[in-house]
Amino acid sequence: MRRWNGWGDDATAMELSEGARAMMATLLGPGRPGQDAQRAGMVAKIPPSRLSGQHALIQTDADTRLAMAFGESFADWIRKRFGALPPAPDGVAFPESTEQVRELLALAHANNWIVIPFAGGTSVSGHLDCPISERPILSINLSRMNRLLHLDKLSQLATFGAGTAGPQLEAQLRAQGYTLGHFPQSFEYSTVGGWVVTRSSGQQSLRYGRIEQLFAGGHMETPVGALTIPTLPAASAGPDMRELVMGSEGRFGILTEVTVRVSPLPEHESFHAIFLPNWDAAEAAVRTLIQRRLPLSMTRLSNGIETQTSLTLAGHARLIGWLERYLALRGCGEGKCLLMLGVTGEHRNARNALREARRTLSAHGAVYIGTAMGAKWASNRFKGPYLRNTLWDQGYSADTIETAVDWPNVKKLMLAMEQTARDVFAQYGERVHAFTHLSHLYPQGSSVYSQFVWATAPGGFAPNFERWQKLKAAVADTIAAHGGTVSHQHGVGRDHAAHLQDEKGPLGMATLAQLCRHFDPKKIMNPGKLLQDEGPWAT
Repeated sequence: MRRWNGWGDDATAMELSEGARAMMATLLGPGRPGQDAQRAGMVAKIPPSRLSGQHALIQTDADTRLAMAFGESFADWIRKRFGALPPAPDGVAFPESTEQVRELLALAHANNWIVIPFAGGTSVSGHLDCPISERPILSINLSRMNRLLHLDKLSQLATFGAGTAGPQLEAQLRAQGYTLGHFPQSFEYSTVGGWVVTRSSGQQSLRYGRIEQLFAGGHMETPVGALTIPTLPAASAGPDMRELVMGSEGRFGILTEVTVRVSPLPEHESFHAIFLPNWDAAEAAVRTLIQRRLPLSMTRLSNGIETQTSLTLAGHARLIGWLERYLALRGCGEGKCLLMLGVTGEHRNARNALREARRTLSAHGAVYIGTAMGAKWASNRFKGPYLRNTLWDQGYSADTIETAVDWPNVKKLMLAMEQTARDVFAQYGERVHAFTHLSHLYPQGSSVYSQFVWATAPGGFAPNFERWQKLKAAVADTIAAHGGTVSHQHGVGRDHAAHLQDEKGPLGMATLAQLCRHFDPKKIMNPGKLLQDEGPWAT
């Protein structure tokens, strides 16, 4: 069963070894475990619904409404853990077709209800929280729209209900000999519609592409009508209407059907571990590799701090000790960086790609370890978020902040993000463990994905929320100062909306606001997400 106040299935856990617990205590001091709130107490505090009896599809029981009140952002996390009840929707509808979504939207538009689209509930950017409002709030949950609707094998196009979760999508495709190849870390629960409207990126985007390359067309219901985007291999017929849907985050309407470009299942797939002696050598190596445009499926480079953290978290202290001694003899000692390389495709092409990649990397001092660590990574590739549950139980909090920037600023921004976090927590007399990897690399630049762990503050929700807000704001300012995007793969939501203007500028923000007014004149669709509903562009 899925946890109500943490990540994932309650039968799955990521354990911390004795060495890992010792590392956290050394780096951060003792953890501060708290007393978690009970779900029954949260349910009891849900106020009466303002939507009772409005429509047969709308459920108004408190238990269902509470489940739709949260995503997976840090703010959502500590609200659930500390029992700080946010506004909850007045009702939840579970449509099973585009027609039912259209009917529900028409009802909401006619009655001036707020609408929050919901499916997998995995947003880490505040896409799903309800505003404080005098208007009733309806959550439209698409999770029952989860089927493969059509597969065109000649064009390699597949159409799904937008609420199809990653495992459901891949299972239905694999039964036909195909794959989408889109594997975000939230794959276990996130949905194809959510991937599109937040501009998601999967772990093997180097082969299959980000969702921008995979999204071929679809159907979106808006408060003022339907927007259907046909599938075309290419067109020069003005601006691409797909761009109105991608990254729209529920502000224009609800995406109900998604057509994606699929690929035949590959003959071969393997993941390889390679160590490089230091960050400068590692960055130069992967930049050269990416700019050669070899047919790889994944490159994931951890900086020295993350590499050491990962080796400690792996447990097996004796085996890791042997590995570290071997690497030191080969020139990869303190500060070494771990590169995970994915090779996917036909056997011959995969073999050639790996050979050329190893040849390129060897010029930068790379030490090839083989596939054992890669296989272990692949088997646990979607379990990373479970570590947050374990850390919390030990008295520690964790969050991630990610961006992307051109190559000249990658190292400077990575170091600045980590230092900014240290400076924020130093104001409270606390330490933070900050580490980073580059998970999506491009000839032009790279994503920068930083993770932060710190001891949970005493005092409940308010002090922990304050520290997190300061962390987010300070790191966002650092990202903007270095020319990075507000988000590479998690979307904007409410958490990043205040910083979007730094990237889009006044005219860009006014354009987005005008699109919101065009599709949603009554401002019922997911208010406060993507752009704040205030400021000169929102009037």
